[in-house]
Amino acid sequence: MRLGVLDVGSNTVHFVVVDAHRGGHPTPMNDSKTRLRLIEYLDQDNSITKTGIARLIDAVNEAADLAKATKCKEVMALATSAVRDSANSDEVLAKVAKETGVELRVLSGEDEARMTFLAARRWYGWSAGRILNLDIGGGSLELTSGEDELPEHAFSLQLGAGRLTHDWFKTDPPERKRINQLRDYIDAELEGPAKELRAAGDPDVACATSKTFRMLARLTGAAPSSEGPRVERILTAAGLRQVIAFISRMTAADRAELEGVSADRSYQVVAGALVAEASMRALGLESVKICPWALREGLILQRLDRDVGGDGKGS
Repeated sequence: MRLGVLDVGSNTVHFVVVDAHRGGHPTPMNDSKTRLRLIEYLDQDNSITKTGIARLIDAVNEAADLAKATKCKEVMALATSAVRDSANSDEVLAKVAKETGVELRVLSGEDEARMTFLAARRWYGWSAGRILNLDIGGGSLELTSGEDELPEHAFSLQLGAGRLTHDWFKTDPPERKRINQLRDYIDAELEGPAKELRAAGDPDVACATSKTFRMLARLTGAAPSSEGPRVERILTAAGLRQVIAFISRMTAADRAELEGVSADRSYQVVAGALVAEASMRALGLESVKICPWALREGLILQRLDRDVGGDGKGS
């Protein structure tokens, strides 16, 4: 089955085409991204502006055209934090559907966390035992823990790298005072969820998904993406602290020159690193494994499960 996954995130509109079948791993056939930074099109009322909606419609139309060109049997179209948390979410969804014919499914923060956890579970397998997973997106941070296919505990917090950069940093590089204030804010937001996750038990595997974690691991010496997804990549707390001390003094343009940092995310990598550091500290983690599968793979796997009568809930 050729499936398309259209993911409207806070940073990009990402369209992936995969050939997939039950019992096999999804094989990527096409990968297209449109840099959007939808989080930057929020007005003072937390509504997505007309310009932002217009750009989103253009990006969705491009993905729809690509879906036809690649002969996708089905397209799963979803929107996450930036659309989900905007004040005019219903208006945005209606306009996109009217202008493109694509109906975006808004994932709740908990569902986003659950699908990402499912991908991590399938990647590491049952032998991994209890998995604790961290995922930093542009608009939100997801934290999950569990021993089954789906997590026992799932949290989605408005601690995305793009959102925090937009709300907290007005200079480039960010002021040291603002960095310290943001650290305090992140710590406070994490206190309750981290307490519950620690009470659930020590993880057998602590892992992290998302582009932000992959970039941070690369900056600490992990293998480049060209070496493939099966090479073990680890991000340590000590290495992360060194990276933060280094990149927080650089401009976004200078950070974009670093190996492993993409130009479209260089502006937000400092905030992302602060979230990663605080999360690992709050959860007592000295290191995390970088899992190459995340939300999109989780959705694909759930869809394939339904083809053979599964309920998509880990049963």
